[in-house]
Amino acid sequence: MVSDAEIKRINELAKKSREVGLTDEEKQEQKALRQKYIDAVKMSLRANLDSIRYVEDLEDHRPKH
Repeated sequence: MVSDAEIKRINELAKKSREVGLTDEEKQEQKALRQKYIDAVKMSLRANLDSIRYVEDLEDHRPKH
């Protein structure tokens, strides 16, 4: 999970990059933070997709009268 402080830092680096540019160290930090954020989004999406149940699958398990 990405903390609020890390998201804030991603935004700070993006702003600085647009305005004055980044040092090599800051570019590496930005790349690492962005990758961490992307990985967290992918993990969250995967969890959401894994929890989806199809209506057809649920109907197959209903008792028939």
